[in-house]
Amino acid sequence: MSRVSFLKNWLALIGLAILVSCSPSTPPTEQYQLNGNTMGTYYVVKFYTDAVVDKTALQHQIDTELELVNDLMSTYRPESELMRFNRHSDGSVFPLSPQTHTVVAEALRIAGQTQGVLDVTVGPLVELWGFGARGRIEHAPDDAIIQQTRAVVGFDKLALTAQGLQKANPELAVDLSPIAKGFGVDQVAAILEQNGITNYLVEIGGEMRLKGVKPEQQPWKIAIEKPVNNERAVQRILVPGDIGVATSGDYRNYFEENGIRYSHLLDPRTGKPINNRTVSVTVLHPSCMTADGYATALNVMDSQEALAFANQHGIAVLLVVKTDDGYTELSSEAFEPYLTQ
Repeated sequence: MSRVSFLKNWLALIGLAILVSCSPSTPPTEQYQLNGNTMGTYYVVKFYTDAVVDKTALQHQIDTELELVNDLMSTYRPESELMRFNRHSDGSVFPLSPQTHTVVAEALRIAGQTQGVLDVTVGPLVELWGFGARGRIEHAPDDAIIQQTRAVVGFDKLALTAQGLQKANPELAVDLSPIAKGFGVDQVAAILEQNGITNYLVEIGGEMRLKGVKPEQQPWKIAIEKPVNNERAVQRILVPGDIGVATSGDYRNYFEENGIRYSHLLDPRTGKPINNRTVSVTVLHPSCMTADGYATALNVMDSQEALAFANQHGIAVLLVVKTDDGYTELSSEAFEPYLTQ
């Protein structure tokens, strides 16, 4: 879902670790970096420290945490907590882990705020349109099947309590992919903080958390990718500071039939792929999980609706919109300071 990427010369990969002690002989500008795979994509963790680190221990801690998030929320693992909830059909409360409870609570909050534009119950529609675990389709579903599937979709059919999650319709299914990757980023950032690491960048498949600086007080810089299919190019360089960053775009994940392009981003209000000219949405927020959810919701909205929503709620957002002559940028009031750096 996200297309924020580093410039190539920033992506030279090395190793990473857990903080164990400080040493006068260790250079204060020591750089560590770890990369791996998770959630069907990659992760990169980079930080600077003047302390001795145990790379193996920190890598194990991060990998264990990300594996747990997958075990809880993946729709590709039949025995994940989420998939067991999706099969749960007797109407009783299904107990949730604290992690899944946190993600569902934030997803439902954003769903209510956006009046259902972000809806994590659209899993059946995602599968119907060939963007889920069951794989791609070659032909768009007909309207009757779309409306039939929409009847079992709706965040208002979910009830979250301290005890767990309950659904009003036994066929209801939840897909946390619009927000879970951002949660994973926040979890990795928390691990770094717990180990005394305060100058870092964490990325999972384009979603990021940044904090502190690089050597000589140089800020972290990130590149917003230009929304084109045939090349990797930079739309804009940002210096976001201590914050989470999430980008949603539909310009690479889609299928075509009879000259019609069907995006992987679905509008719950219609049950169909979005049909607007917004090609990329970047959101800045202290929580990468929240930024992730907002980026998806604002990409589903048309650009003017998204801009009005962002300004109403004080969200820092940059939209890249396709025009007849190329692309143009629209930014919310809260994003303006980042354009003048």
